[in-house]
This record gives sequence, C-alpha cells and structure tokens, in this order.
Amino acid sequence: MKSLKSTVAEITLSYYPDINLKDQEKISCSSDAERLFRENWNDAHIGFVEEFKVMLLNRSNKVLGISSISKGGVSGTVADPKVIFALALKAVASGIIVAHNHPSGNLKPSHADITLTKKLSDAGKLLDIVLLDHIILSTDGYTSFSDEGYLPG
Repeated sequence: MKSLKSTVAEITLSYYPDINLKDQEKISCSSDAERLFRENWNDAHIGFVEEFKVMLLNRSNKVLGISSISKGGVSGTVADPKVIFALALKAVASGIIVAHNHPSGNLKPSHADITLTKKLSDAGKLLDIVLLDHIILSTDGYTSFSDEGYLPG
C-alpha cells in the first residue's frame, strides 16, 4: 500500500518591537488613546472614509503598537475579530483599544458598533486579552465606550 504524504505549511510567529520599554507611551485614560490614534490617522480620511484600527497594550498599558485593520467607504468598514486577535496574540498583548471613525461626524455608537464591541469583549475574555475601550473619532471630537458606559462588563 502506498503511503500518502501530506504537505502542510509551517507557521512561525515573530514580533520585533523597535522601541525600548521605557520609551513606550502609557495609556491612562481615553484622551491618551484618542491622541495616539489621531497621531496615527490620516487627517484627510477622518471625514471621508471609515477606517478601523487597533492599539495593542502590555500589562502596564504601555503601547506595543497600532495597526490598521480595515478601510472602507463612506458608511462603513469591516472589522474582523479574527484579524484583531491574531495581531494581539502575535504581539503577546494583554489589552487592546479599538477605534474607528465616523465620516458623518455623528459620535453616537451604532447598533453594529455596540454589537462588535460586545463580540470583541467576549472573545478577549476567552483569550485573557482585555478590551479596554472602543473609540469613535470624528473631525470634531470622539466618544469613548468606556467613558460613556457602552463597554460590556
């Protein structure tokens, strides 16, 4: 009988932080996160197309990095929890803060925003990665799910 040999891809994980721990930004409130997200956002796009980003944090709430998850159209973008947590796991993050913009300027979370936040919070609990906040940006301000009580407990 002939043996069938399977071919599978080898998966490796690597993370190369290019900043010293002492130089990492620390997040202590929603305005710290909002400021860093804005510094890493294209200002011309905040009022134009919707984007979704994730901030990865260590146990001391020091920022490991910010990554873009998706860019969509005027009325939405897709934020895939698998992609978000793949990044968080690769960076060995203990916490995440997610953010997206509303080109309309409306800072009130939509039903889809609230549903996604709950899904991310629940998934994070299973992986021991805390969803610390979800921030909605506009050209004129921001909303913090944590500050406004939208974050699931």
